[in-house]
Amino acid sequence: MAGKRRSRLGEQLRRELSLKLRHLVRDPGLGPVSVTGVDVTADLWLARVYVQAHGSGAQQSDTMAALRRAAPFLRSVLGRELHIRRMPELRFHRDRSIEAGRRIEEILDAVLPSEDSGSGADDRPRDPDGDPMETRGDS
Repeated sequence: MAGKRRSRLGEQLRRELSLKLRHLVRDPGLGPVSVTGVDVTADLWLARVYVQAHGSGAQQSDTMAALRRAAPFLRSVLGRELHIRRMPELRFHRDRSIEAGRRIEEILDAVLPSEDSGSGADDRPRDPDGDPMETRGDS
């Protein structure tokens, strides 16, 4: 039951943080950001907020710094609106799952043959000249 409560709270925090970051935070260092997930600890004292910062490396670093500066403000706003006994501390982390997925796809593309390079739709056995051989089912 406690795990269900944590996941519901995490999902609600994700939705609310997405809205608050878009409409309330006015930090000039905050660039475009997507909240991809929130993990709440079992004791509900800490919420790890995973974000995907967009832009160049420097812009992403500025965005992460702006999120750390905005964390106390966001925590107080969310605490008032959500009416929970104790609002978890917000810690922002860069979500690297998308980058990891891209890296896995690159490795798989390098290792596995592509579908286009196959022999095509004609998978019949071939004679030494490369011509398709007749089989029993062909007429």
